Amino acid sequence: MSASARTPLPPFDPADPLGIDDLLAPEDLAIRDTVRAWAADRVLPHIADWYEKGELPGIRELARELGSLGALGMSLEGYGCAGASAVQYGLACLELEAADSGIRSLVSVQGSLAMYAVHRFGSEEQKQRWLPGMAAGEIIGCFGLTEPDHGSDPASMRTYAKRDGAADGDWVLSGRKMWITNGSVAGVAVVWAQTEEGIRGFVVPTDSPGFSAPEIKHKWSLRASVTSELVLDEVRLPADAVLPGVVGLKGPLSCLSHARYGIVWGAMGAARSSFDAAVEYAKTREQFGRPIGGFQLTQAKLADMAVELHKGILLAHHLGRRLDAGRLRPEQVSFGKLNNVREAIEICRTARTILGANGISLEYPVMRHATNLESVLTYEGTVEMHQLVLGKALTGLDAFR
Repeated sequence: MSASARTPLPPFDPADPLGIDDLLAPEDLAIRDTVRAWAADRVLPHIADWYEKGELPGIRELARELGSLGALGMSLEGYGCAGASAVQYGLACLELEAADSGIRSLVSVQGSLAMYAVHRFGSEEQKQRWLPGMAAGEIIGCFGLTEPDHGSDPASMRTYAKRDGAADGDWVLSGRKMWITNGSVAGVAVVWAQTEEGIRGFVVPTDSPGFSAPEIKHKWSLRASVTSELVLDEVRLPADAVLPGVVGLKGPLSCLSHARYGIVWGAMGAARSSFDAAVEYAKTREQFGRPIGGFQLTQAKLADMAVELHKGILLAHHLGRRLDAGRLRPEQVSFGKLNNVREAIEICRTARTILGANGISLEYPVMRHATNLESVLTYEGTVEMHQLVLGKALTGLDAFR
């Protein structure tokens, strides 16, 4: 007798059509539900207004609350960090981005870029000084790699650090960084710069003389997020400000890979929010005497959206399990970011068509998610860069130059 004959099938769950929740442990579900409840209480009632005004008021309070949840540096061990699994961190990213990409970006930059760099490459003194406060949300961090003229080609960065005098003397850091999340509210910046030894990372207190972070305005995307330029005008740093554990681009690129993993999950949160809005709208919006969800063309759109959404969540879950097992390669992260962000944008665009003119209103989340994802599509690796990463892995031929 087959198993299906012995055990009744569970009911079909439209919110989880593939039964992906069956893959999650109770503690995974508890973390997901905790973050979802926080976002529903603290973000969703306000996010349309924040987005329209182009601001994220109370960001320091939000950071402290996220620290209390254990969401900052969530998958790091020690120093006040939660030590959660990669899958648990991914679930948190999904729920945060279902609220807004700007909120997930705040958490990603704090934990997966700034904190991760210090945790992996910093000295014990640097870890003790910065990580507990950052994990608690008392100190906000930012990550300075991209420059006004150098985004996809960080090896050509112009920011430069030189020794002042002896080999163990102070560092003097000069240059500019651009499109830096959290920049103008950060208490510490991890800044990457050219040196005579190669590219090095520096832990820069933002109250250092010569450091400034003017906020970037007039954005049409990630409007509920603090984005800044970093200006370093001969910022003098002590000899021990450099991250001792790495020299070269492998330092910042490993941080980016960790953050991209969170994006693989997060993009599906934005997609889920837009999909849910489209489903509810289709069930209640009537045309020609009946709900538009009863028309074949609308159901075809919803079916295709559901397939791509839950395929993307399965992909994110698979990559998370590989990361937890220590088997996740950078090429696989590129696979996930390339697929999931592209599909998330398409889901948002299709949802917009179902909502019709209402799709452009901030009363619904769809257009907000769509415009946010236009930034997510290109930050931390453009489509073209991830295509070339995969192309090189598939052919063995380097097409970057």
